[in-house]
Amino acid sequence: MKLLLTSAGLTNKSISNALLELNGRPFSELNLAFIPTAANVEPGNKDWLINDLVNCKNLGFKSIDIVDISALPKNLWLSRLQEANIFLFGGGNTFHLMHWLEKSSLKEALPEMLKTRVYVGISAGSMVACKSLDLSNSKKLYYEEGISDYNQDAGLGFADVLIRPHLNSPFFPEVNLENLSKLAKEKPVTFYAIDDNSAIKIVDKEVNIISEGEWKKFN
Repeated sequence: MKLLLTSAGLTNKSISNALLELNGRPFSELNLAFIPTAANVEPGNKDWLINDLVNCKNLGFKSIDIVDISALPKNLWLSRLQEANIFLFGGGNTFHLMHWLEKSSLKEALPEMLKTRVYVGISAGSMVACKSLDLSNSKKLYYEEGISDYNQDAGLGFADVLIRPHLNSPFFPEVNLENLSKLAKEKPVTFYAIDDNSAIKIVDKEVNIISEGEWKKFN
């Protein structure tokens, strides 16, 4: 299985080159399916979502489809995903995305589909690929407002490590090395903190860091 788990998407050349290596073909020959479902329950300005799509457009993919698994019946999202070489799961609310991965049954279909495709995550889309959602900022929002019926902490389990995106981001001021060092003592699990210019590339469980910014491995 090939995974590229990012904090903020295809934000620099190193990350986009890593995606090229995972596919072994130029972007002009590749179809990308963007799954925006995690963003559906996020309030306010969505310029970050637009920026994610613009970054994809600028790379020159053969096609970019937008496939919201919460808005389409299985026969439609399945046929459209089958046309894609890359699945890009966008950011937003982690628990809402996991809820729809289960409810739509895409969770069950993904392992087979990813034998011949690449999984790319942005923020929440990266975190759901991990074995646990413990580090998600969405937890508080989920429990307080009841956004979804997903009441577990389990992720898809494609990655054995956990990821905390948006290190040192002004939009997530609590995600800094000082706070994460405290968290690492409370949660003795291996996790990577990555900033918006970093990503984790995983090929058959082998982990490599792709970065033009800052990252740190804990535990």
